[in-house]
Amino acid sequence: MKLEKLVGERFKERPSDCVVDSHALMVRGGYMKYVANGIFSSYMPLKRITRKIEGILREEMDKIDGQEVSFPVVMPATLWQESGRYESIGKELVRFSDRNGSPVVLGMTHEEAAVQLVREYGQSYMKYPFMIYQIQTKFRDEARPKSGLIRVREFTMKDAYSFHTSQADLEEYYDRCHKAYERIFARAGIPEVVSVASDSGMMGGSISHEFMLLTDIGEDSIVICPECGYRANMEAAENIIEYTRTTPSEELTKVYTPNKHTIEEVCTFLGCDEKSSCKAVVYQRNSDDRYVVLFLRGDLEVNETKLTNFLGFDIHPAVITLESGLNAGFIGPVGLGGDAIVLYDRSLKGMNNLVCGANEEEHHYTGLDMERDVPNAEYHDFAKIQAGGICPVCGKHSITISRGIEVGNIFQLGTKYTRSMGMTYTDSEGNTQHPIMGCYGIGVGRLAAAICEVHHDDYGPIWPISIAPWQVHLCAVRADDAEVKAYADKLYEELESRGIEVIYDDRNISAGVMFSDADLLGVPYRAVVSPRNMKQNIVEISSRDKSIKTTASVETAAEEIAKIISDALAAI
Repeated sequence: MKLEKLVGERFKERPSDCVVDSHALMVRGGYMKYVANGIFSSYMPLKRITRKIEGILREEMDKIDGQEVSFPVVMPATLWQESGRYESIGKELVRFSDRNGSPVVLGMTHEEAAVQLVREYGQSYMKYPFMIYQIQTKFRDEARPKSGLIRVREFTMKDAYSFHTSQADLEEYYDRCHKAYERIFARAGIPEVVSVASDSGMMGGSISHEFMLLTDIGEDSIVICPECGYRANMEAAENIIEYTRTTPSEELTKVYTPNKHTIEEVCTFLGCDEKSSCKAVVYQRNSDDRYVVLFLRGDLEVNETKLTNFLGFDIHPAVITLESGLNAGFIGPVGLGGDAIVLYDRSLKGMNNLVCGANEEEHHYTGLDMERDVPNAEYHDFAKIQAGGICPVCGKHSITISRGIEVGNIFQLGTKYTRSMGMTYTDSEGNTQHPIMGCYGIGVGRLAAAICEVHHDDYGPIWPISIAPWQVHLCAVRADDAEVKAYADKLYEELESRGIEVIYDDRNISAGVMFSDADLLGVPYRAVVSPRNMKQNIVEISSRDKSIKTTASVETAAEEIAKIISDALAAI
């Protein structure tokens, strides 16, 4: 491929609307173009990268007995009504009507389509286990798309669905897929990806893992214990609490706290630690705006995923009105009025001598004893784990919090979809059973952006050779020099004849512009032909990551470049 024919512009300036480096570099390098919020078109370099990622995905899915299929982009609403998700999923699912007035949806995930495809096929236990997968463009009407390809609305994804007749068989296959994912990320150039326990969310199921690339720009908070190796997404991490009941218990005493509404203001005013306080966080149920009041220790934050999973319905931050029976800024568990759903985090269990709201304007209580003053409270885990907190596995105060980009996920779905959609099989004893499912996803564009995020410098991406748009960037410096042009043309033809992927720049431009464009394209290896090199009868060969800088004679350059490429591919 000649660079002069490559569609797309490259430029020096960082776009002002690009927050993360991968987004900025992919726009600057002519990889993609903005179309609408969370929607991009791809130029050839990005297309070549994603095509190679898809090739790796297909190879690894085929190795674990996957069969590639294709599901529809548009599905009838009846499929999603069967599973119950047509009503339960919010605005992320795009719903509309076709020309006949029939309700349809845009596919954002394909569990329903997978069950519909195989429920007639899988009527006998002898057909199991099996796995089907697809690589397809999907649409999720994400509320806050950002960071280029890392969070988008339209995206290409590999999703796979396995079907089993026993939980043990699912677990065995789940482990096979886990190992396949590790190979995928290693082959794509990011072997440092880690798997973490996660929340299953709208997918359902009891066990799930996310594969995280740890980086400061990641949107997810990852809980890590360096002592025992425990890892979990913040949403799924259990918060272990040490109870620090003091003696003796003080009397419950109402005190005047003028203009003190936040827990920080109240604790400062009363001279106590936030750990010795009980705060209220208030939400409302989406369906009818009924209030939900959660009490927890004053220094902790609410884990809203845990809360919504427990409640079984969606919520939003409350707007507290006079008619609610709640006194904003002074809400406490003693004498609480109104018709709210009231919950207690286990950080309060057994605690005493706490500060809390008195449900009266400008007043708080001191001396709150949960066992004495709120004897009927039931306690559950609703709080976020904190750095320095107790590890749920080894019990040490060793928790650290890191940031990460989710680059893949796997779920043990159980019978959530096969049961609701009436998929059954006859077992060996003639009994009717529901198959057990697993689900396994990787976002192709997000993976490309994540790789760029951790493999770049100030000048451009540094693509791993396994997914790079080309393997060699051939630069003919001073292509107006007849000797340079003739040899560079010959080298280009010889490299291509050896099956090497080459992007060839023979434009009559300055070396600075040429090398700047080469940096933005991020090709792993660069070969430079110039008048000075021709005088020395050599070709300069270097790697984009600066680990290689050497020369080869003009007679052996093609052979030496081919060996460098061969060795790099063999090392994957």
